[in-house]
Amino acid sequence: MSELSAAVKVEEISPVKKKLTIDVPWTDVKKERDAVYRNYSRKVKIKGFRQGKIPRKILEVHYKDYVEEETISNLVNKFTENALKEHEIKAVGQPEIDEKGIEEEKGFSFSATFEVEPDIDPQGYLNMNLEKEELVVTDQEVDSRLDEIRKMFGTLEEVTVDREIQTGDFVTIDFEGSVEGETPEEMKRNDYFLEIGSKTMVPGFEDQLIGEKVGTTKGIKIVFPEDYQVRNVAGKEAEFTVTIKTLKEKKLPELDENFVKNFEKYESLDALKADVRKSIFEEQGKKINDDLAKQIVDKLLEQNAFDVPAAYVEQQIYFMIMEAQKRLISTGMDPQMIAQVSSSWRDKYREEAERIVKSSLLLKNIAKKEALEATDEELEARLREIAQQYSQDYEKVVESFDDNMKENVKSDILNKKIFEYIEQKADIKMVQKRDSSTEEEK
Repeated sequence: MSELSAAVKVEEISPVKKKLTIDVPWTDVKKERDAVYRNYSRKVKIKGFRQGKIPRKILEVHYKDYVEEETISNLVNKFTENALKEHEIKAVGQPEIDEKGIEEEKGFSFSATFEVEPDIDPQGYLNMNLEKEELVVTDQEVDSRLDEIRKMFGTLEEVTVDREIQTGDFVTIDFEGSVEGETPEEMKRNDYFLEIGSKTMVPGFEDQLIGEKVGTTKGIKIVFPEDYQVRNVAGKEAEFTVTIKTLKEKKLPELDENFVKNFEKYESLDALKADVRKSIFEEQGKKINDDLAKQIVDKLLEQNAFDVPAAYVEQQIYFMIMEAQKRLISTGMDPQMIAQVSSSWRDKYREEAERIVKSSLLLKNIAKKEALEATDEELEARLREIAQQYSQDYEKVVESFDDNMKENVKSDILNKKIFEYIEQKADIKMVQKRDSSTEEEK
């Protein structure tokens, strides 16, 4: 690559886009084209000639256009790569090439326009004013979590008394819905089993069954959310006719020493309660740290305005769509329906994708500015934690992680370091624990 010589002009079109104009000398063009013809002579077959011995003029008759195309492709690739290296430019995505062909005896000129990462000098990450929620686990939260565990071991029993449906009940219903006079098949169900309050159905559907009784046929009106995954009904009003056929309630086991026998790892009720409290403590600690990280990112984005390469945003949108599709597949949703639904997600995810890309670039540049890095020793320690967490042999865990996976782990370690660094330099005000029920409603 070092022997290549060409006149290169670099233009900055925007902070995230550059243009290379490259003039390749005729000597290099001729040399490359001769090499392509020699290769064609070796690999093509023409009746009456031995492979490798086909005269150049015969090859030109049959393959001139193909050779021209391959020569141009080779020249563009070689000289673009060389120019990027020489001018220390890191291109993002595929370049846009503009060329008008080879001029005989004169040479070859082309331009390559491509995106680049913006130069960022992060501001405002020192001495931030942040709020951190105090970490307190209440007895009420422990009791609520224990009730959730009891529900896992509960038994469904038919309600024999004459009473109205309430939150937490289980009903069997027939329903048929219509939108704008049409009744699609996916809005019809017989003997559909539903837990009231589970939010399985469209918002507003389950609430309108509360207070009704078995044997009732009721009309329900709802409006599909604007961001509903089935786009052809999003934002539209629907009417349902619902018949309530059965009513069951879940009977929970007593929370006593006998209940603890369902779990091998606990020797007593106190041990179960202690583990539940520890679990909630860890969950809330993560939530508090996540909230602090969000505050940091919000403030960084407020104080650092810059454009990002469209290729990075598109790549992030692609990852987000793939993850969303995986989640839908895991629910058993029909693949054709998933394809139909996900076709409208690009615009939906764009704003969040831009936020992720911008925050990632900011954090990377803060790490560079403050000489923060994730070491191989820290990677090893994290992999050992993973091995212990899943009761696996460390060596087997290492073997199961390819280079990309290890880099992702390192990236997580580095991001944690960056947030910790910013927090250490910040003015953090401790605030009272927020009501979890209020948070869920938001």
